[in-house]
Amino acid sequence: MASILALDRARFAREVRATVKLALPLIAGQLSAVGMSAVDVALAGHYNAHTLAAVAVGANVWVLGLVSAVGVMMALSPSVAQLDGANRRGEIGPLFRQALWLAAGMSVLLWFGARHADPLLHLIGVDPALLADVQAFLHALSWGAPGLCGYFALRGLCEGSSWTRPTMLFGLFGLVVLVPLDWIMIYGKLGFPALGAHGSGIANALALWLQLLAFAAYLKFGRRFRDLDLFARMERPDWQAIRHLLWIGVPMAVTLLMEAGLFVISALLISRLGTVAIDGHQIAINVASVTFMLPLGLALAVTVRVGNAAGRGDASAVRWAGFTGVALTLVTQAFSATLMVSIPHAIAHVYSGDPRVIALAAQLLILAGIFQFSDGVQVVANGALRGLKDTRMPMLITTFAYWVVGMPTGAWLAFGAGHGVRGMWVGLIAGLTAAAALLFARWVTQSRGEHWRRFSLTPYEAVVVESQATDGRSGV
Repeated sequence: MASILALDRARFAREVRATVKLALPLIAGQLSAVGMSAVDVALAGHYNAHTLAAVAVGANVWVLGLVSAVGVMMALSPSVAQLDGANRRGEIGPLFRQALWLAAGMSVLLWFGARHADPLLHLIGVDPALLADVQAFLHALSWGAPGLCGYFALRGLCEGSSWTRPTMLFGLFGLVVLVPLDWIMIYGKLGFPALGAHGSGIANALALWLQLLAFAAYLKFGRRFRDLDLFARMERPDWQAIRHLLWIGVPMAVTLLMEAGLFVISALLISRLGTVAIDGHQIAINVASVTFMLPLGLALAVTVRVGNAAGRGDASAVRWAGFTGVALTLVTQAFSATLMVSIPHAIAHVYSGDPRVIALAAQLLILAGIFQFSDGVQVVANGALRGLKDTRMPMLITTFAYWVVGMPTGAWLAFGAGHGVRGMWVGLIAGLTAAAALLFARWVTQSRGEHWRRFSLTPYEAVVVESQATDGRSGV
């Protein structure tokens, strides 16, 4: 018995090391994305309040399209991880090039959506004084859509191959290039006119393209994927491969959209409660968003670990990867929760000097501390299921948890029961807790029952299996 326990501890330690090694660069890359948003807010805010408001509204609208496109592109990572685990590297290059075709299609949709967002802007009641600048910001940023989608295709290739350092490097690269670009285009430096919100959109579009081009050059001239001939040719679209990526990716896009929509709509509802409520909510959400990068990075790493194990057909490794990820996120979330609950006033004071805002933000930070565990478990369990290419049931679960449990509960407590912004946050806790419980239960069922094997077929395996089935029916 002692020897078995020792072996289990050793295996757990190995899995922890492997997961953390993958996750740390991913966390840094995600924090870089948060940093890019912070740069936009800071430079726009120092220009003038009008520009800050226009950029903030435009960014919220852009996020809805962004998470949809990124969700679809995230299908590449588990697909590559499974091929890599199955020692079928020769199929990674062709699949990657099909993902580039998919990225091109998603770019067109994102570009079109950003340039035709007027109905949504009117629906959410954007101040008419801001409308022109919000539109200018979105129109300029829309030209960055190909850069964004292509960048995530490259990320999916690298992350699925258990190589996460480029995510960190080019995330930081994007942050570094955005600072001078924002400064030049918003304020009108180096001979350029001052363009305000429009300039911020141009700067972000340029940064996205520079990220893509630098990343592509790094892969083309590097040694890591030289055997794959990634850019040696470009096949015609293989609709079967693209359909397979969409089959995995569209549910992920809906899942991300449901979660992003929950927080965006919550913010819009809270905006009816006055300036203090808006500011307090924004502070608490900003803090929670930063701490969320820890479990998100772990979730992305767990997707790769689970996918690689599934590709090998190793059921035991699949379970170890998923449950180790959940254990790690409980540790990170315990740290975040302790911080929020123990010094909420000190954290709020960093953002505001208004005593009323600090008092409300401190209360919300305590609530944020409470949902740290459910938020961490839901994102890591979802990441583990992604590694198995199980994305449709998680889509239904998150839709139910956020929009049948979370939003109605929060809206009723906030406006029906008169608890204001605190009531809306209790609704967020309810939705995230429901999602965590249901997604974790789904993971336990799928990993232990090995139902995941039917999800692990790649497009190329599917051809073989279907052909064999047809031959069997025809008596060949």
